[in-house]
Amino acid sequence: MHLTVDSKKIYAYTANRAFDAGKPTVVFIHGAANDHSVWALQSRYYGYHSWNAFAVDLPGHGKSAGTALRTIGELAAWITRFLDAAAVGTAALVGHSMGSLVALETASRHPQRVRKLAMVGTSVPIQVSDPLLNASRANDHLAYEMINVYAHSSTAQIGGNRVPGMWMMGSAMRLMERSGDGVLHADFSACNDYVSGLEAAQNVKCPALLILGKKDLMTPMKVAREVISKLADVKVVALDGVGHSLMAEKPDDVLAFVA
Repeated sequence: MHLTVDSKKIYAYTANRAFDAGKPTVVFIHGAANDHSVWALQSRYYGYHSWNAFAVDLPGHGKSAGTALRTIGELAAWITRFLDAAAVGTAALVGHSMGSLVALETASRHPQRVRKLAMVGTSVPIQVSDPLLNASRANDHLAYEMINVYAHSSTAQIGGNRVPGMWMMGSAMRLMERSGDGVLHADFSACNDYVSGLEAAQNVKCPALLILGKKDLMTPMKVAREVISKLADVKVVALDGVGHSLMAEKPDDVLAFVA
């Protein structure tokens, strides 16, 4: 569906279901240079199982107009305005990578509106290496190539998609290549500059779930320990043999634990 936020046309996948104020709502938030499609299985499941499900395209991503916002704070404020535009009072927020930081900051700022927080493939902070930042600043395709390798476990790089004929590495690359110039750098900058995440975690009032990959090189599990210690009500799930692209490598496992 399309909505208007900040006078811009934005898109959110809803499993072709109309909003029902009597149902609970879940909002899925994608990571850097991605869009709503990374949540295809999870958002569709919720949409067909008595929830309002919104898998959003953040500004300047996917089918949403505008330019990519450059801070996690701006993105969190945008999510709140999205909830207003969609007539959603309270929601569960599920975010991956950069999206997990957006969900965290939103839950910290607006505890009355976030009933549950799920952070997938996350750490706080998410620090981006200088080579990746520089390549993304230059709109160098090398940035996508580095991400694709770092984001997938060694097993995933040689196949293993549960959908026959689908190629995880190729699909991920094409998705990033569809993003506009400057989008990846804006997203990476937002992650790299977000220094108040641990403080935000201390302000979260709702239950939190972290789903982590034991082979994740981009948001290593060891870096997530500190944010885990700051969350008051937290459950941690660690998936064996999985890299940063958890929804692609283990979609059913991610769905099972989020659900």
